[in-house]
Amino acid sequence: MSQKKSDLSLEPKYYAMEIVKAVIIALVLSLLLVLGAAFIIKTFNLDTSAVTVINQIIRSVSILVACLLSLRRPGSGWLRGVITGLVYSFFAFIIFSLLAGGFEFDITLLNNTVIGMVAGLISGIISMLVRRN
Repeated sequence: MSQKKSDLSLEPKYYAMEIVKAVIIALVLSLLLVLGAAFIIKTFNLDTSAVTVINQIIRSVSILVACLLSLRRPGSGWLRGVITGLVYSFFAFIIFSLLAGGFEFDITLLNNTVIGMVAGLISGIISMLVRRN
């Protein structure tokens, strides 16, 4: 058991690496889920008003899965989750804006950032609770 404790060092650089890993996982998962959702929307001719809800669900699920897979060290799970959600929102905005062909700075950006941070907060807490048990 002491070996496991030493593997989970509490140094800040390890916390930062966990966040970077979580953001990368969330971005890749988001891209895959968006492609799948686009295929389903196109195939079944779903209403375009459902797209925003689907996008928020994809973002939240991506952050949750990334936090569960990456945040392994004890302590401050909520903070690391918030940071993960914030950094993810920043990079997701850049990637999806490049894919859409232009950057739009509007209330949607603020909405996505806040939802990303809240999803990260909840995901960080859940990941710490899962690790504890």
